[in-house]
Amino acid sequence: MDLEANLYEAETKAWRSLAHYKFMMFGYWAAIWVHLNRIGEFNKPNPFLPLVDLADSIVSERVKQASNLLKKAG
Repeated sequence: MDLEANLYEAETKAWRSLAHYKFMMFGYWAAIWVHLNRIGEFNKPNPFLPLVDLADSIVSERVKQASNLLKKAG
């Protein structure tokens, strides 16, 4: 199996893991994808970037909500 096939397999396994609530395995396969993309010099865009962006926006909103709650309580 060539490196690009391994890259595809890692992405597929990452998505499948996430779909089955296997968050640690998702992280493992996502990291494998990043590693193979780097060593294979494929320079493909990270397919997991939309998830990272979503998580970032959720965290930002939660921080705002927590800050507002603390202001009201104080």
